Amino acid sequence: MVRTQVQLTERQVALLKQVSLAEGVSLAELIRRAVDRLLEEYATEGPQNRRARMLAAAGRFRSGLGDLAARHDHYFAEAAEEPT
Repeated sequence: MVRTQVQLTERQVALLKQVSLAEGVSLAELIRRAVDRLLEEYATEGPQNRRARMLAAAGRFRSGLGDLAARHDHYFAEAAEEPT
């Protein structure tokens, strides 16, 4: 293995530590797994294919909301709220 140094935000480190404890693996192992996932996705999909899929999906779905473009942040926040 090659040793490297990476700077992370405090939030990233705090969340990684939580996942590390939950998964029972080191921070380094979590980062290696994330890098592996990124590289696998890039190798199988590539940036051109990803762009083509995004463009193909654009406009294929209907929300039924006439003001979605103007109020998308509101609707996203509403959908992201945890149920009480």
